[in-house]
Amino acid sequence: MTDIPRPSTPLLDRVTSPADLKRLSDADLVRLAGELRAETISAVSETGGHLGAGLGVVELTVALHAVFDAPRDKIIWDVSHQSYPHKILTGRRDRIRTLRQKDGLSGFTKRSESPYDPFGAAHSSTSISAALGFAVARDLGGATPEGAIGDTIAIIGDGSMSAGMAFEAMNNAGDLKKRMFVILNDNEMSIAPPVGALSSYLSRLYAGGPFQDLKAAAKGAVNMLPEPLREGAKRAKEMLKHMTVGGTMFEELGFSYLGPIDGHDMEQLLAVLRTVHDRATGPVLIHAITQKGKGYAPAEAARDKGHGVGKFDVVTGEQAKVKSNAPSYTSVFANALIEQAEKDSRIVAITAAMPDGTGLDKFMARFADRCFDVGIAEQHAVTFAAGLAAGGMKPFCALYSTFLQRGYDQVVHDVAIQRLPVRFAIDRAGLVGADGATHAGAFDIAFMANLPGMVVMAAADEAELVRMVATAAQHNDGPIAFRFPRGEGVGVEIPADAQPLEIGKGRITQAGARVAILSFGTRLSEAEAAAELLSARGITPTIADARFAKPLDRDMILRLAREHEVLITIEEGAIGGFGSHVAQLLAEAGVFDHGLKFRSMVLPDIFIDQANPRDMYDVAGLNANDIANKVLSALGVALLEWRA
Repeated sequence: MTDIPRPSTPLLDRVTSPADLKRLSDADLVRLAGELRAETISAVSETGGHLGAGLGVVELTVALHAVFDAPRDKIIWDVSHQSYPHKILTGRRDRIRTLRQKDGLSGFTKRSESPYDPFGAAHSSTSISAALGFAVARDLGGATPEGAIGDTIAIIGDGSMSAGMAFEAMNNAGDLKKRMFVILNDNEMSIAPPVGALSSYLSRLYAGGPFQDLKAAAKGAVNMLPEPLREGAKRAKEMLKHMTVGGTMFEELGFSYLGPIDGHDMEQLLAVLRTVHDRATGPVLIHAITQKGKGYAPAEAARDKGHGVGKFDVVTGEQAKVKSNAPSYTSVFANALIEQAEKDSRIVAITAAMPDGTGLDKFMARFADRCFDVGIAEQHAVTFAAGLAAGGMKPFCALYSTFLQRGYDQVVHDVAIQRLPVRFAIDRAGLVGADGATHAGAFDIAFMANLPGMVVMAAADEAELVRMVATAAQHNDGPIAFRFPRGEGVGVEIPADAQPLEIGKGRITQAGARVAILSFGTRLSEAEAAAELLSARGITPTIADARFAKPLDRDMILRLAREHEVLITIEEGAIGGFGSHVAQLLAEAGVFDHGLKFRSMVLPDIFIDQANPRDMYDVAGLNANDIANKVLSALGVALLEWRA
């Protein structure tokens, strides 16, 4: 890629904290926004990450910090993948090129990282609830380490507003009538310049509420416009109708509504924010129209507006290509599901605003009428799937493990209790790398396997994943789940006509003696690598792939316990999962009465920060060296420092 010098940023170079923005003129703030955008692009080109969202809120970020007084005022970013410009302005510019790397800045807001991040995020639709909590705490005399609490401001995208939690919070906030601000960052609309100019003009007239009452003046507004804009005014009629409906909806929830305003017009932003800052007495919603990827042509032209990018060339926007040795698990799942759907018209697929991330964009392209993106609404996704199952369909509910947590009550109440055959495709199982602890798939084994009647599988490789998709497609006796990690597979051959697995049956992949390693999921390859290390010590362990955490392969597990001195389980999940179920089986069978040495290797009881997955599994103690040392320790053999 081209070696591009870093941008010239003379104004930004003078900013070490948001307080420095108070000394800048409005014209300087406009220039600062340009420099901040250039710095954001430059930084993300070196690290990769979420680009488009941050570029869409550059002006808003500058305006917020110019008007409000953080960290006394609590600026809370929903999801917070758009917070890179905020981090640059809040004393973290010197580390901005460590984003999403080991020991570097988080890709999201994080309380332990900075006092300017009053509330951490990464999942959506939490900001309004948190902002309301701060506002109530303020009025009850609460304080933070930074001192008294000032204003609270939630910045939430239109996508995040599709989750019910946002409206639950607004309903509560409107009832409590606390002074707080919600900025709806709406990047869905695309308004041509004439209509945009008209929108800017009329939004000032229609702002309404306690701040101005100029609606009457707008009656003749169209005739006051220059002739070239009059046709635009007519075309804007529907947009204005939308604006009025939106205002009414938010006002009915108890908020004063202002907008829509141009979220890239610094003059408008400063005027509105200064007005509400000085005059608001209750909850206010400001509706700002923004453009994701704003100001960087490759992002603006991209289908996803530069949502998530790898390292890239600033001049061309071309992303660095990462050599792949095998297909990703996500693509293997998607192709396998399409193959099953071609044979069975009852198969349908559901995703919650992640069609690309879950691979269902491929399914959607092939079966548009059988694929449903329900928005950021995991609770609804699960119960919608339950309804589909009750209606005779075969729903595959494809969610990241971390997001399935948001729909757990529905998994229990609407699926498991009713024994409805919903198929849960759980992506991003285990540790996920750059997105860190907030996106780790650490808990699904435990919370799914604890449910009566739930079948829980984990794929050891791509071929196993294809077979598990086939198994789920044929399973109609209650709910079934299968999990698989982020990233590429191990490179095994994928069967052309994958046959379903027998429910509750594992497999032994290597026969050995003295020690048995029982793996659940993709740690199987690490167990095999550990066996290679152990062979140098004359130890050949038996290796088994459990396939199922529920129901367990009782016969295979008891045989492994009977024929070996040591039994070690390993999984990419927290305590309480697969290993705990195996221990329960062994205890009930009386195996521990006769001296079996049992060890369970699980994720440690900590949240592991971002790094590459291998480094994260080093922290977790679940790589081949760790497995080999666990074997040696159980056998009472001296541990070794294994060569990398």
